Amino acid sequence: MGEAVLVTDGDERAALAVVRSLGRAGYAVHVCSTRGRSLAGASRYCMSEERAPDPLRAPGDFVDALEQYARRVGARVLLPISEASVLAVLADRERFRDMCIPFPDEAAFHRVCDKPRVLQAARALGIEIPEQRLLTAAGEIDALDPDAVRYPVVVKPGRSVAGDAHGRQKTMVSYARDDRELRAQLERLPAAAFPVLLQQRIVGPGVGIFLLLWDGRTDAVFSHRRIREKPPSGGVSVYRESIPADPALVRASTALLEAFGWQGVAMVEYKVDASTGEPYLMEVNGRFWGSLQLAIDAGVDFPVRLVRLALGEPLPPQPAYRVGVRSRWWWGDVDHLIAVLRQPRDGIALPPDLPPKWRSVLDVLVPWRPGDRNEVFRWSDPMPAVRETLNWFARR
Repeated sequence: MGEAVLVTDGDERAALAVVRSLGRAGYAVHVCSTRGRSLAGASRYCMSEERAPDPLRAPGDFVDALEQYARRVGARVLLPISEASVLAVLADRERFRDMCIPFPDEAAFHRVCDKPRVLQAARALGIEIPEQRLLTAAGEIDALDPDAVRYPVVVKPGRSVAGDAHGRQKTMVSYARDDRELRAQLERLPAAAFPVLLQQRIVGPGVGIFLLLWDGRTDAVFSHRRIREKPPSGGVSVYRESIPADPALVRASTALLEAFGWQGVAMVEYKVDASTGEPYLMEVNGRFWGSLQLAIDAGVDFPVRLVRLALGEPLPPQPAYRVGVRSRWWWGDVDHLIAVLRQPRDGIALPPDLPPKWRSVLDVLVPWRPGDRNEVFRWSDPMPAVRETLNWFARR
């Protein structure tokens, strides 16, 4: 058995992909989660699972529990999965100094989580970004020229996780059709969500560039396009396909990450304007992403490569990955369909290029197509899908 690795946030699909990847490679993988009976914890590749406090609401207690668990299992590598977990761990990195945490320093991670700062750096590098206005408080909308906002507008908090070491909260992207809706949404946001970006809505397919940077070089590259998302207006991908990595986007994404002194994995997300074909930067996520399993299925095993680099183990060059591999998160796709059926066709929550509802029903309910992979269900490791199904019905 290889070195012990501790993976946090067991209910995240990215955690399941990491556990399966590292377990198959021979590492001893352990999991913690806020519930103790998580998606990744149900995998045959998980050697043990423990419950931990919520890193979002109690980051200090989370780090205490994580350190104790890591020492009990003899973890050599610690892989925080969610943004809240990464923030909590990096803030107390000294407590894990005898373990490998394959992330940049805390300051670099904070900078990449700062969406206005990332977009400003992208503009300086010549990367296209949407038209936007920055509000540091809800009241600033009164001083904004009404003609400066083009509706519908995207209301995007400056950070996905806002707050400090005493407690954090997630923020959500929303849409406003007019001035009245915009003001109402701004008033509902907590103070920690500011600054907020009022951003032009780009309609078109989402494209992700996924990178592993280590010691000043690019170790691995992958790309996919989004086919369906949850919610349909834009969010997490539920059905996506591996595509050739656009060299120009790879160069731009690499330059952007290097500007922040990046080390580790990251997803750089773009939207391609359907009317012009121009890609616009949306954001950067400096951690493992929800659709990670697709990259692994296509031939880019980011978790294994990251851990081997962190441990200084020999690693062959990344081979070419397979194009045209599709991955489907089944219950996420069902949620997508439910949202499509409930939302009026002229609702802002539905993109204008969405197919008719009858076609959406057929697309989602056809269980399999050649080239498709089910993200969670695997015949060789079926229990995570069972647990996810039970949890999905329990939430209804």
